[in-house]
Amino acid sequence: MRHLFPRLWLAGAACAIAFGAGAAPQDTANGRFLPPWNPPPAGEQFSVPPFDAVADLYGDIVDPQLVVFFAGNQFMVVRDLVAAFKQAYPQYRRVFVETLPPGILAKQIETGSLVMGNLRVALAPDIYTAGKGAIATTQKQHGWFAETLDYARNPLAILVAQGNPKHVEGLKDLGRSDVRVSMPNPAWEGIARQIEASYRKAGGEALDHMIMQTKVQDGSTFLTRIHHRQSPLRVLQGESDAAPVWSTEAYFQQQILHHPVDTVTIPAAQNATATYTAARMKQAPHAQAAKDFMAFMGSPAAQAVYRKYGFQAAH
Repeated sequence: MRHLFPRLWLAGAACAIAFGAGAAPQDTANGRFLPPWNPPPAGEQFSVPPFDAVADLYGDIVDPQLVVFFAGNQFMVVRDLVAAFKQAYPQYRRVFVETLPPGILAKQIETGSLVMGNLRVALAPDIYTAGKGAIATTQKQHGWFAETLDYARNPLAILVAQGNPKHVEGLKDLGRSDVRVSMPNPAWEGIARQIEASYRKAGGEALDHMIMQTKVQDGSTFLTRIHHRQSPLRVLQGESDAAPVWSTEAYFQQQILHHPVDTVTIPAAQNATATYTAARMKQAPHAQAAKDFMAFMGSPAAQAVYRKYGFQAAH
């Protein structure tokens, strides 16, 4: 079954109004819609996408009082969440957040640094978030975490261009030769495994093989490195026809940014729902701040931010 959110198409100025004053300008004139898609922090603004635009590093990188590594598909909540945290705990003014794929964040923890272009970040996190299963596996492998907390849930959906020009009705249609798919690379993002499980529910191993092997080889399935940025952009720019995403990513593009996309729902019997888990690092550089942030994540204020962006409650 297909469900399309109401179709809204607003100019760049209206996008800024809808998402708050100071929102990053959207390149609506030529349809490129380059990120970052959130209002930036205060300060002198200089961003020239795609050359100098840092979308997934947020906040105060100099002498932070709290460092949080968030699974990247939560990038849309960060501005509001950090503001709510600072209001609840005003002693913390400098917060640094990364919203990259969990696999990349885990490698950053292991190696001690992240290099992005010419920037080297050697900050250790106080908090690491990922899917519940990934957190459990990581804890078994490394024993990094002092405590964990489930705080949100999220089902899958399919993002398509406004009007659904390829008439994608469900997951089976992603196996069609005329449908170009943007798909997260299983080597980097846990969402890929959950999407593949949904493919098998919808069309068995044959559908999964078609999308993830045959179509990868012929180029009609594109494997991303940073799914929460690349997949929406590829659909917006007409490079892909459909992208399985977490439902909040589709909601954000369509209902918050008012970009020209539609959403195809996935029936519950074929769907997968992620549970997001926050983990406090045993070696947190800012131990008390880490404890305070964990308490905050379970608070009504934090939950209200997640509800605003379409996330479901964890319990």
